[in-house]
Amino acid sequence: MDTKAFKRSLQHSENYNRKGFGHQAEVASQLQSEYQSNLIQQIRDRNYTITKGDVTIRLAQAFGFCWGVERAVAMAYETRQHFPTERIWITNEIIHNPSVNQRMQEMEVKFIPVENNQKDFSVVDSGDVVILPAFGASVQEMQILHNKGCKIVDTTCPWVSKVWNTVEKHKKGDYTSIIHGKYKHEETVATSSFAGKYLIVFNLQEAEYVANYILHGGNREEFLVKFAKACSAEFDPDQDLERVGIANQTTMLKGETEQIGKLFERTMMQKYGPVELNQHFQSFNTICDATQERQDAMLELVQDNLDLMVVIGGFNSSNTTQLQQIAIERKIPSYHIDSVERIHSEDAIQHRQLSGELVISENWLPQGKITVGITSGASTPDKVVEDVIEKIFLLKATVAVV
Repeated sequence: MDTKAFKRSLQHSENYNRKGFGHQAEVASQLQSEYQSNLIQQIRDRNYTITKGDVTIRLAQAFGFCWGVERAVAMAYETRQHFPTERIWITNEIIHNPSVNQRMQEMEVKFIPVENNQKDFSVVDSGDVVILPAFGASVQEMQILHNKGCKIVDTTCPWVSKVWNTVEKHKKGDYTSIIHGKYKHEETVATSSFAGKYLIVFNLQEAEYVANYILHGGNREEFLVKFAKACSAEFDPDQDLERVGIANQTTMLKGETEQIGKLFERTMMQKYGPVELNQHFQSFNTICDATQERQDAMLELVQDNLDLMVVIGGFNSSNTTQLQQIAIERKIPSYHIDSVERIHSEDAIQHRQLSGELVISENWLPQGKITVGITSGASTPDKVVEDVIEKIFLLKATVAVV
């Protein structure tokens, strides 16, 4: 399938919209009342610090809703306003935040049902409105919806589209796209659908395994078992790793993506020499600015003398997980929560570990004067952050009274 030609054709269709419907002003007011926070703005104005009683809160200097997320949510609200009576579907969560997705359901924006790990598009009829979320949708899903005659509202983040353009360039030059990401993540599923030959590596360790195979060969069957769910159909490591290009899921750790790119550049130079390097290796900058800014702000925040760190974001939010990883690596007691309801008391908090396991930790909130670092993922509204801060203030005030 010529994915580039299909996408161009889709974008010229009268049923396709990626610019909104002219209701920006009304929607902006609604979003402000539902998701923004006066308290958070006050903390920003006070150099990202606030003290109340025994608690000092230090906010990261970049956190919360990024431009791409805000755009996607605004377009979803506009869509409901523009089509007040039509059936509206969305192919995935609009963003990885439970409160925002709950709000979508309250607005009667339905999620495409999933049966046996497959989306059931039979529920969608011609004339229905379908929203593509900020992470995008696979080209196969777009084709199904286009063929059905649906009205498609595309809220895909432009940074994600930039990665799609990169893998299209790889395909045109017959390079295999090595994608740094999670093979199950919606964004990486969409990106790989635009690629030709591709291989998805989750981390530097997997990348090193592939680089070693390029240089020294290895057990082909072992390789194919290891990446069985993370490579294109009929992938052959003995043939398809002679020319590689680098791409990434935009929410992965910036530093690790850069390390992986440099690793494969060195590998191809070692194997083919500097004169032939460009014939065997391509790299474009596809690291999202917003993800980078939040990671840089987190790296700065953890330099402070923090007693603990609270990282707020959806449990399936990749960029939030990367922020949590930064705190864990610095051995700061850190708790990844998705809402204030996870804070049960001053003695108990339910949180997600890096392994994905939900656990309850006791005595998480130290007594006496404390400094708490707080950040949030790119899909987290300021209002959710405010609720967490207010709960910590309340718990510490109650402890003090007791």
